[in-house]
Amino acid sequence: MRYGLLALSTVLVAASPAPRSPAQLFGPLYKAVQMRGLFPDSKTFADATPKRPAKAILADYAKCRCDAEPALRQFVETNFTIPTTPAARASTERLTLTVHIDALWPQLTRTQTTVPAGSSALTLPKRYVVPGGRFREMYYWDSYFTLLGVQRSGRQDLVEDMVVDFGNLIDRYGHIPNGTRTYYLSRSQPPVFYLIAGLSRDPKTLANRTRQLRAEHAFWMAGADTLKPGQQSRRAVRLLDGALLNRYWDDRADPRDESYREDAELADRTPSRSRGELFRDLRAAAESGWDFSSRWLADGRTLATIRTTRFAPVDLNSLMVGMEQAIAANCRTLGDTACATSYAARATARTAAIRKHLWNGRFFADYDLDTNRANDFASAAMAFPLFAKVATPDQAKATATALRPFVGEGGLRTTLIGSGQQWDDPNGWAPLQWVSIEGLRGYGETALADQITMAWLASVDREYQASGKLLEKYDVVERKPGGGGEYPNQDGFGWTNGVTRALMAGRP
Repeated sequence: MRYGLLALSTVLVAASPAPRSPAQLFGPLYKAVQMRGLFPDSKTFADATPKRPAKAILADYAKCRCDAEPALRQFVETNFTIPTTPAARASTERLTLTVHIDALWPQLTRTQTTVPAGSSALTLPKRYVVPGGRFREMYYWDSYFTLLGVQRSGRQDLVEDMVVDFGNLIDRYGHIPNGTRTYYLSRSQPPVFYLIAGLSRDPKTLANRTRQLRAEHAFWMAGADTLKPGQQSRRAVRLLDGALLNRYWDDRADPRDESYREDAELADRTPSRSRGELFRDLRAAAESGWDFSSRWLADGRTLATIRTTRFAPVDLNSLMVGMEQAIAANCRTLGDTACATSYAARATARTAAIRKHLWNGRFFADYDLDTNRANDFASAAMAFPLFAKVATPDQAKATATALRPFVGEGGLRTTLIGSGQQWDDPNGWAPLQWVSIEGLRGYGETALADQITMAWLASVDREYQASGKLLEKYDVVERKPGGGGEYPNQDGFGWTNGVTRALMAGRP
C-alpha cells in the first residue's frame, strides 16, 4: 500500500477550536468559588456541570451579592451539579491479586459519547479506562501503563477502543491533552501514543494511526523550523550547536483550573516572580506528569522556584526518539520511503543529541537551557534512554550503577530528595518501575531489573493484603502508602493495576 505525500497533506489540518475551560467560562464566579475554598479539592468545581447556560448563571451571579458563604454555596448548589468521588471497591475476599485486577477493569471503564452543555468533560467515541478516585476522566500517559495490564487480562477489545479514542483526540484538537477535560487542552503529557498505538492488533488502522502520530509529532515540534541556535518556541528548543530537542510547556499562563487556589496563593506569596512565568512553569510540570518534583525546583525544595520550561528533559526527548522511530517503521510498512527516511533521520539526530548533551558523564539528566549543559540532578528519569534504546552500552552500564541507590525494599524511588512533593523520595510510581525494568532488561542488566520487579510486586501485594486496594503511589522505602503533593493518595488505580498485572504475567 502506498502512503504518499499527497495523502499526508491532511496531517497538519487545523484542529477544532478548543472549548473554553470552567475558569474561562465563569470568570469571577469561578475565582470566588476557588479562592474561598468552597470545596477542599479545587478539582471538584472544575468538574461540576452547570444546570443552565453560563451566560444566564453569570447574569444572576452579578446580581446576587453572594460572594461569601453560605450564599455562595447556595448559589453554586442551585446552578451546578457537583460531582462525587465513589470509593474504590476493596476486595474483602482477598482474591489473588491477578483475579482482583482483572475484576477492576469493568469498574474503571467509562463511556461518554455525549456531555451536557457547559461541562468540562470531553466526549470520546469509544470506551475508556479511568485511573480512579478523583481522576474521573481518561488521562494520557497513565493510559499506556494501564493498557499493559488491560491487554494481559485478555481485553484487547478495550485496548482497540482506547487507541481509537486517543486518535480521535488528535484529529479533533491536534494533540492529546493531559486528560479529557477542557481545562487540560492547553497541554499534553509525555508522548506515549506511539506505544499505545503499538498495542493495536488491527493492521487495517495502521495508515490512520501513522497519520495521527505525524500530527502529534508536528504539535511537539511546532515552531522548530524557524528557531536559531539557543532559541526556544513553545515545546521546541534548538541548542547552541543546532541540535533540536523538546521541553515541556503549556499554552496558558494562568492558574490551573483544577488547582486554581493553590496556584494563585503561591503566586501571591512569590511577588519576586512574574505570575505568568510561575503559572507556566507549574503547568509545564503538569504536562511532564511529574507534578511536582524537586527535579524542577531551582532550590530543590520550594515550589516557588519551579523552572520546568528551562529544561530539555531526558524522558521527553527519549520518548520523542521512540515516536520518530515508530513513524519511520510504520511508513516503511506503508511503502512511503520519503516519510520513513525523514523520520529515521530525525530519530538518529535526536539520539546523537541525547548521548552528547543529556549525558553528564555519570548518568542521563535534563539539559539546563540556561547553563547549556546537562545538570547533576539524579532521578529515575535517567532510565528513559535505556527504555527507548538510545543509550550506548557504556552509558547503559553506568546508568544501572547510578540507579542502584534508588532501589528500596518496595521498588524504585523517584528521586533521592525528600522534598515533600509526591514525585520525590520516598515515593515510587508504577510507570517508572516499568520504564526502568524494561530499560535495564533491554541492555542485559537483568539482576537489577529483577530486583526492582520483585520489590515492587511485594510492595503492592503488602498493601493489597492490608487494605484490599491498589494505590496511585507507594512509599517504597517502608512499603506503605505514598504521600505528599496537592491531594491525598488515590486508590483505584489504573497504572498500578496495569504495571502490576503486566509484571506478574512476565514472571518466569
